[in-house]
Amino acid sequence: MFKPLRTAKVLAVSAVALLGIACSSATAAPPVVAAPPQAPGPAMWVIRDADSTIYLFGTVHLLRPETKWRTPKFEAALASADELWFEITDGDDAANMQSLVMSLGVDQANPLSKKLTPEQFARLKGASEKVGLPIAGVEMMKPWLAAVTLSVLTMVKSGFDPNSGVDSIIKKGGEEAKKPLKAFETSEQQLRFFDSLPVEMQVEFLMSSIDELDESADMLDGLVKHWAVGDIAALETDLVSDMKGEYPDLYKVLLVDRNAAWAKVLAERLKGSGVSFVSVGSAHLIGNDSVQTFLAKEGVKAERY
Repeated sequence: MFKPLRTAKVLAVSAVALLGIACSSATAAPPVVAAPPQAPGPAMWVIRDADSTIYLFGTVHLLRPETKWRTPKFEAALASADELWFEITDGDDAANMQSLVMSLGVDQANPLSKKLTPEQFARLKGASEKVGLPIAGVEMMKPWLAAVTLSVLTMVKSGFDPNSGVDSIIKKGGEEAKKPLKAFETSEQQLRFFDSLPVEMQVEFLMSSIDELDESADMLDGLVKHWAVGDIAALETDLVSDMKGEYPDLYKVLLVDRNAAWAKVLAERLKGSGVSFVSVGSAHLIGNDSVQTFLAKEGVKAERY
């Protein structure tokens, strides 16, 4: 029997675009930049050659505003960068995100009441009432979008804030400093990863998100605690191991294939010159199928920084 897929953790460290489409229904607090914590802080890696430096920084896309995570080492690396890299840079384009939701996340001809058993639909109705969404609106969503929406709204109501997510804060700082912002993917690409999943897997994703609603905040607090001190072994258990063992197809789509593609981009970037700072979800920098593993296959060595 499969273990429940920890939807909250997938959202916190995987596809940034998922947060943008779900949080339009929630009112989040303005971002607060917390004071630096004690060392060591979140994990970082560095790649160097004669004329290039690339920093790899694992992020969490959802944080409580008061979370302490900035360190002097992080600040120095970020300040030295000539350009900033992210998973996506178009996630704050509201009109584009709304269009993507309608084209990829809504299926009015086949509502969830037709895709779920009566018992599953009853559970969905109870969950939607719990987060304050009318079932009529949720019913038109595809299972993956309903799962994302329920999970994110639950976490936002518990005090987590996408605007305080690491990627958002780094991106805002880059814009203010007028540094070039580059992306490995687009929001559409990220959402298609989920939309391309078989309906059966999407339904399983939805049911898991419903099962974990009451515990999602505690799970995410535990993950952030490990992330904030750079505990890679704990993060691998939190983020990678279960998905790899129990959901290999999803693991391949969300991590393996993307990590391999990003590694090729970074290996090519290393042929140029200058300093790049890369911010991607922490799950991409952990385990045997990490970006660093694929970089090694390209002949590029990443060292813990």
